[in-house]
Amino acid sequence: MSISDFLKSQKYLTGHYLSLAIGLGLSAGFLLILQAWLLANIINAVIFEKAALDDVYVWLLSMLGVFSLRAILSWAAEIIAFKAAAEIKRNLRQTLHQHILSLGPIATDGERSGELINTLIDGVEALEGYYARYLPTMSLVVLIPLSILIFVFPIDWISGLVLLVTAPLIPFFMILIGKGTERLNKKQWREMARMSAHFLDMIQGLSTLKIFNASQREIETIRRISTEYRQSTMSVLRVAFLSSLVLEFLASVSIAIVAVLVGFRLLYGEIDFFYGFFALLLAPEFYLPLRNMGTHYHARLEAIGAAEKMLDILAKPIPAHALANNDKSLIATNKPINIQFDQVSYAYDNRGIALQPLKLSIPAGSRTALVGKSGAGKTTIIRLLAGFISPTSGEIKINDHNLNQLKLEDWRKHIAWVPQNPYLFHGSIRENIALGMPEASEEKIRTAAKLAHIDQYIQNLPEAYNTLIGERGQGLSGGQIQRIALARAFLKDAPIILLDEATANLDAESEQLIQQSLDQLGQNKTLIMIAHRLKTVEKADQILVMDKGQVTQTGTHKELLEEPGLYSDISHDIYQSSL
Repeated sequence: MSISDFLKSQKYLTGHYLSLAIGLGLSAGFLLILQAWLLANIINAVIFEKAALDDVYVWLLSMLGVFSLRAILSWAAEIIAFKAAAEIKRNLRQTLHQHILSLGPIATDGERSGELINTLIDGVEALEGYYARYLPTMSLVVLIPLSILIFVFPIDWISGLVLLVTAPLIPFFMILIGKGTERLNKKQWREMARMSAHFLDMIQGLSTLKIFNASQREIETIRRISTEYRQSTMSVLRVAFLSSLVLEFLASVSIAIVAVLVGFRLLYGEIDFFYGFFALLLAPEFYLPLRNMGTHYHARLEAIGAAEKMLDILAKPIPAHALANNDKSLIATNKPINIQFDQVSYAYDNRGIALQPLKLSIPAGSRTALVGKSGAGKTTIIRLLAGFISPTSGEIKINDHNLNQLKLEDWRKHIAWVPQNPYLFHGSIRENIALGMPEASEEKIRTAAKLAHIDQYIQNLPEAYNTLIGERGQGLSGGQIQRIALARAFLKDAPIILLDEATANLDAESEQLIQQSLDQLGQNKTLIMIAHRLKTVEKADQILVMDKGQVTQTGTHKELLEEPGLYSDISHDIYQSSL
């Protein structure tokens, strides 16, 4: 789908607002013709018929009424057009947001968050001019001039012919100039998206830039990017001003031609003053919609530049499991949840095969540890179970149901996920703990925090659970962030817990507290964890030793120590990391 087709396809979201705005604009156009007729009558009566004020009083009052009604109709058309644009912006922003959520975190890994934010906010906002001004003008540019010609031709065919012949020149030159402007607008939006993304990256990495004394070098980079954006913006403005000059010049010359022809025919008595003056009054109004189209044509070009990234986002296919709409109940009778991998494999688009055909079983209530060197496929298994990605081949069966055929939302109600680097949002500690259960009571939130060994620390803060924390948990240590993430898992109380290296890179005290929390969290639940600590693997019911996307060994810690294989090397590394 082209960008123009994409923009047109969104018109249905306006409902009847856009049609109503066009109808009001056309009505204002008819009143404009009536206004010109009344004015021509008044001038003709006063100059040639020596009419007094009383003679034209009714016409003057009628003109006042037409003025007022035109103003009301124009105001209403503008308001309704903006309402139509607002409907599209709201719906499109919601569609983009929902699509990004449906794609999941893996599909957006290669995207810069600043660029996505710029598209969702400024990009969608830039479409307002296209829907509120350009589209109504495109309809009125045909309807109003055609209506004027219907009135002009019967009284002055020469002026009507001039208007008809010169009218196509304006859109012709507008399109001719607009071809170059479209390319410049796209470039400008790419520069703006790049600048937005770079600014956000810089702010998020400000501490790193300071530590490595790279902040001054970054200032030079920002200066260069800002200069490029300024230059691309000025290029667009130069073309916009040039096109406006050309359009105004053509319209002025065309009106002058009509005026000269009317003047000469009046001089030689070939036309009545009333008809000539009426045609002359309508000439500027005939070209006004065409000139407006030239002005608002740049709104279309700006919309095309802004919509380019939106189309890229929406073109990404949503994973099949995210579209599942099956009514099968996952735990209809509170049955234990058994997980089976039946020849499951997965390949990343840019990194190749991550998981070879895999067959394994994870019984309900068991503890399963995934061990292996970096790149072995451990995180891929966690991502598959979390529903972030779907298998390239094979099936993940949940109580004999294919996971791809279950509602992802339903499945995720039964899992809790604690990643290696949990994300805390800007807000209070209470809001961060209750992220997945915003309706949770104060008592439940505190109980979850106690189980995660973070309640005492929170109570010592000046505002306790109402204490605000920064984005990514600014102001908290790594262990405190990890325990808040565990409190989320305790609060959710899901039957399946996914742990992605939850104790990695922590000090001994934090690790011990979190390990105690994990022991409590895993009671009567299915625990699937990527393990890098000896205590974690020692308590596992089964250990899956992974290498190059395959499970090479399976068993308990004791069983695997007694057989030759990769686990003996890995267990040594695990032991050393636990010291």
